[in-house]
Amino acid sequence: MPIPEDVTGDEIDKDVRQELQSLPKTLAEDVAKNLVMVARLIDEDPEGAYGYSKVALRLASRVAAVREAAGFAAYANQKYAEALAEFRAARRMTGTVELWPLMADCERGLGRPEKALDMAGAPEVHKLDKAGQVEMRLVAAGARRDMGQLDAAIVTLQSPELASSAVQSWTARLRYAYADALLAAGREREAREWFAKAVEADRDGSTDASDRLAELDGVEFVDALDEDAADREPGQGEDGARD
Repeated sequence: MPIPEDVTGDEIDKDVRQELQSLPKTLAEDVAKNLVMVARLIDEDPEGAYGYSKVALRLASRVAAVREAAGFAAYANQKYAEALAEFRAARRMTGTVELWPLMADCERGLGRPEKALDMAGAPEVHKLDKAGQVEMRLVAAGARRDMGQLDAAIVTLQSPELASSAVQSWTARLRYAYADALLAAGREREAREWFAKAVEADRDGSTDASDRLAELDGVEFVDALDEDAADREPGQGEDGARD
């Protein structure tokens, strides 16, 4: 797959660069460029990111960072069995637990919420950092909802992290998940309160909490172009003149 001229491979972080030092120099550069493309495209063009991840995988399947990137790309394309296999491979190579919540969410994607809940109670969770533990809580709550256990999902999300007034990178998503679970359980007043709290914490627009809040408040957004078109008389052009 083509690599844009502005991609040099130097954009990858130092830990990944260190991993690639086990490869011949030219090969390491090619792998690095493909990993950069995965990172660049995964949000806007997950299918394209997946294509580049497959190239990197073909070139260096024994590098943990490559297996991890392939897992993320597969996950972004909802290829959960493939993502789970890649995450497991990366974990075997590194011995770390950072991917545990994603692996559990892949189990959910494969229709195995009970397995995700088993993983949420495993010893590996205690080895996760705070962000990882919150992620695991989100996955466990999602698994409860998959099983139709709304009240259990709500209880799962109730935690010191949810109650904290400090805003972390995961705060908006945690508050949003809690609000969404409350709404699904018919607790609209509480849901509105927590969607509002999610909006306060959502500094980078990672959720659509503001839209959900507006929906609960009965606010309708009208496209300005559509509104202008509705105001024009039949046969009148966009410049106000008759056709």
